[in-house]
Amino acid sequence: MKWLFFSYSLPAEPSKARVYVWRQLKKLGAVNYQTVWVIPYSNENINELKKLVETIEGYKGEGMLVEGKAVDKKQEERIIKVFMDSRNEEYQEVIEKCEDFFKEIKFEIERKNFIFAEVEENEEELDKLKHWLKKIEKRDLVKAPLRKQAIEKIKECEKMFDDFSKKVYEKSQKKNI
Repeated sequence: MKWLFFSYSLPAEPSKARVYVWRQLKKLGAVNYQTVWVIPYSNENINELKKLVETIEGYKGEGMLVEGKAVDKKQEERIIKVFMDSRNEEYQEVIEKCEDFFKEIKFEIERKNFIFAEVEENEEELDKLKHWLKKIEKRDLVKAPLRKQAIEKIKECEKMFDDFSKKVYEKSQKKNI
């Protein structure tokens, strides 16, 4: 597999520059492996990292971008494992947020809070979860094991939301009669 290896240095101040670069690398799906950032090779990743080098230089820092391959299979497996662990960590967070979503819907049902405002609020939350999952899937080039479970949890959220919406609708129709 072909990889991009990225390294950079920035002045200590302003710290916002370091935070910005770190966020951009994480958004791309890069992982920090033994003092260097690694990301699978693609033209899109090259373009994004070149832009990041320009940004770093604007902050009076330096960036280095190198393409290459791991020297042996063992190194390749270690890099892939770091990617797998990183994506699984993100999928686990989605799974946990889905559990929070289930609790919220159950709470509203228990207190019989069948109002449209709750439908809207929960729909926004579900949309956020789905959008977040798509972002993770986009950077999951190793197909991490928890991906499937996260997708299933989102489907459960959709079903639970649909059921709740239907209850709210039915309750609103009874009030109008």
